Amino acid sequence: MDRLNKFVEKLINLDWINIALSIGIFLLFLIFRKVFTKYINKLIIKLSKSSSTKVVTNVLKSYERPLRLLWAVIGTYLAFQYLDYLNLTDKGFVQNVYRSSIIFVVGWGLYNYTANHSTVIYSFANKAELDKESMLIPFLSKILRFLVIAITLAIIVDNWGFNISTFVAGLGIGGLAFALAAQDTIGNFFGGIIIITERPFRKGDWIETPTVEGAVEDITFRSTKIRTFSDTLVIIPNSTLANEAITNWAEMDKRRVYFSLGLRQSTSSAKLQQLRNRIDEELQTFDDIVEGSVIVRFEEFSESGYNLMITYFTDTNQWAPFMEIREKAHFRIMQILETEGVHVSAPS
Repeated sequence: MDRLNKFVEKLINLDWINIALSIGIFLLFLIFRKVFTKYINKLIIKLSKSSSTKVVTNVLKSYERPLRLLWAVIGTYLAFQYLDYLNLTDKGFVQNVYRSSIIFVVGWGLYNYTANHSTVIYSFANKAELDKESMLIPFLSKILRFLVIAITLAIIVDNWGFNISTFVAGLGIGGLAFALAAQDTIGNFFGGIIIITERPFRKGDWIETPTVEGAVEDITFRSTKIRTFSDTLVIIPNSTLANEAITNWAEMDKRRVYFSLGLRQSTSSAKLQQLRNRIDEELQTFDDIVEGSVIVRFEEFSESGYNLMITYFTDTNQWAPFMEIREKAHFRIMQILETEGVHVSAPS
């Protein structure tokens, strides 16, 4: 009974007015948080969209969720101010918690801002005249997000009184040992940076190297994914790809056709000249062949007859249309040979 009486006396002697004020302040901030996020924040975003710059809009969108946490943190801090007998806000641990919470809120918003490709990275890409489909954009976005996380954690750790310089020095020694043990991984990482900055190809480009040929699907910190013609996925380390000669077929505006047409020795010079002229004139009429690119010439004498050199460029670099145009030209050349009565020579 004595314990119960003492407990009741403590409850009676509590400063219920300040407790009620504390609870009221906390509830007020919760209400204000809901009003701000639901109405005021959306109104500001709507008004900022009409301006020429999108910085304010993007910042508000990035801090929409972090600000909800910030209102709760400020509300609890001010609420505890009225509980004088607890002295919570004067204690170092509580102060560190609140400071760390504010740092976390700022870092969270910056992370959201850098994670949104339409903000920082795209603005940089526009100024640097970079292709928005370039692999450099998501690559830089990952680096920025990593830096934001690292800086935020470092500031929070420093706020709790830990010696960051000692920690960084330890990381330096550990990083050296890690670098020696992971030379291949580091080589792949810097190979990826070289590929991304020099941009020898983009996603979707068809490339050919001494190692592989196919369409580029993705590039990561360690490797590049290439889809081959047989629809298999090949993953190549970036260090290997960065040191190889790369042929980017997607950069061609047109494709070249080149071959030698062997004719029998029984073909007369007049017939050979007439055949050459007819093939040249016929190929010039093709709409799918680049104008002025057709060359048909008597190239050389061979052991089995005569060789006509035929070369031209198609107006497409896509493989299937290119094959269709070349096939169409081959059939027309065969018709000319049949009309002129000229036969192709067999290898000796």
